[in-house]
Amino acid sequence: MSTSAPAAAPKVCPPLENPRKPRLRLPAGACDSHVHVYGPAARFPYAPGRPYTPDDAPVERLLALYELLGISRAVYVQPTVHGFDNAAILDAIARDPSCGRGVALVRTDVSDMELRSLHRQGVRGVRFHFVKHLNDTPDTDAVLRLAERLAPLGWHVQLHLGAQDLLEYQGFLRRLQSPFAIDHMGRTPVTGGLRQEACLVLLEILAEEQAWIKLSGPERISAVQSRGMEFPYDDVVPFARQLIAAAPDRCVWGTDWPHPNVREVPDDGDLVDLLGHYGDEAVLHRLLVDNPTRLYGFAAIPSN
Repeated sequence: MSTSAPAAAPKVCPPLENPRKPRLRLPAGACDSHVHVYGPAARFPYAPGRPYTPDDAPVERLLALYELLGISRAVYVQPTVHGFDNAAILDAIARDPSCGRGVALVRTDVSDMELRSLHRQGVRGVRFHFVKHLNDTPDTDAVLRLAERLAPLGWHVQLHLGAQDLLEYQGFLRRLQSPFAIDHMGRTPVTGGLRQEACLVLLEILAEEQAWIKLSGPERISAVQSRGMEFPYDDVVPFARQLIAAAPDRCVWGTDWPHPNVREVPDDGDLVDLLGHYGDEAVLHRLLVDNPTRLYGFAAIPSN
């Protein structure tokens, strides 16, 4: 397979070369529940027709970042640039299967045999994109049928939606009876306020026990370009706290490294320190340890 990009696939900015060490010390077993790896293209080619072209961001570079941040577990989310070939995330999981899980991209008619194979290799969910800039919108009936097939495996469906998509697809979301997780705080922009319609719909959806939310991508919803400030993305804190209050046992956190398709690439040290404003130690332990352990099937961390 060729690794050359079609003309329509724009380049995206790479992650920062030298992120700072955060001030916040994370608990043992802290999990990054939303992260990507790209390439290296020589080994894991990028898919033809991909929506963008990244620089290589291999797992070795990510693991070095985790040493700096104090993260010991990861959920590798298949990026669109690798299409349905999940080899790169499976390779990342295989580096330490006890500390890695995956969320794959699959076709809705995927075979049971392939699902079982992915399960053995650490996959625990399937992602679908409803944001228009990444691909064609999936067929909701097909997603519902697949979700029913995933539930016996203990998997969930991960859904990437924007604020307008929450309104457009709220009927579909209410029909989901098996576990599902919504990416990036629903991408509800802070400029709309806490009572904007998309936020209210999201809170209603989170009232259902099968609904989870990822507290990732604050730079995607913040109203300011904040890197380098003393308290970056502070305008996101009320939104995160509102979601935590709505579903304290169904929130997880992620860096979204290497931060594709953002206006400004954040410093991952800032993202970790932002967590300290979301709640106390008990809240952070749920976000980083307890909740990911349940959603992704990690072994429990022994209490001190």
